[in-house]
Amino acid sequence: MAEVSPAAAPSLASALLAFALPQRCPGCGAPAGADAVLCTACLARIPALATPICSRCLSAGRDPHGCRRHGGRQVFVPWLYDERVAAIVHALKYGGRPAIAARLGAALASAVPAAWNADLVLEVPLHPARERERGYNQAAELAEALSRSLAVPRLPGALRRTRNTHAQARLGQHARRANVANAFAAIRPWALRGRRVLVVDDVVTTGATLEACLATLGAEGAVAAGVALAWAP
Repeated sequence: MAEVSPAAAPSLASALLAFALPQRCPGCGAPAGADAVLCTACLARIPALATPICSRCLSAGRDPHGCRRHGGRQVFVPWLYDERVAAIVHALKYGGRPAIAARLGAALASAVPAAWNADLVLEVPLHPARERERGYNQAAELAEALSRSLAVPRLPGALRRTRNTHAQARLGQHARRANVANAFAAIRPWALRGRRVLVVDDVVTTGATLEACLATLGAEGAVAAGVALAWAP
């Protein structure tokens, strides 16, 4: 019997797993790669969001489209949240499948205007206790994917969560704002000052989390904008 080289072992294991447990697209039941969740056709059917949204207007309950008043509060989002995005986010965030993020870098990058020449990519941080519980930070995985797609350096750990906030998904709009108020701090302010920075999260709902992060970055002299996979209006 021919021996399998150590370098080939991971790909062989992946092939055997795919054969034994084939992935099916939750949107249509067609075959889908283990790191893709959706098939190509269902991915293309996710509704697109054509314009940036304003995190400050959104968190205040106002129309977030076309805002010209709040510089440094733009959030670039490729998709509107639907059941297909929900399947992706659930697998990434709660399904223990961080490798999914690598396939999403192009989608995130497509929402960033070509003229927005970023210097750095950051992630919305998890509290260390939450990250230990989950095993990884899904926003960091997405930030790494965006960094690779844009060929822009990522600065891990540049933002820190100063307290263990409640899960935003369980809170209403006003409670979300209060939950993350003053919850972030810049760890490397000298590396951010005067730099054009993109900070990445998975989903924008009320905009409270990204608004808090962008306010922190702006206070340190960064020119910042948010990036997220989807907006759930």
